[in-house]
Amino acid sequence: MKLRKGDKVQVLAGKDRGKQGEITRVITKTERVIVDGVNVVRKHQKPRTATEQGGIIEKDMPIAVSNVAILCSKCGATRIGVRFDENGSKIRICRKCGGDL
Repeated sequence: MKLRKGDKVQVLAGKDRGKQGEITRVITKTERVIVDGVNVVRKHQKPRTATEQGGIIEKDMPIAVSNVAILCSKCGATRIGVRFDENGSKIRICRKCGGDL
């Protein structure tokens, strides 16, 4: 998976198509990401302890990696490519303009 926590992404499919946000969590096992402010559901939560309050909470749910695209600062939503620098370390690049991500 080429996406990381902290990347700015745009949603390509689903009820939140077109929304942009930052990845807060990456779930590699199921190939999903949690994007801040995207795919928000209202959930009835029971108080688990005496001090915790129950009620209806809003929670960000995971979205499939195939439904998001990383945002390049120059050209918008794009795919990720990889190139190697002189030291042999990987650098993620934009497929449209070739700039570093």
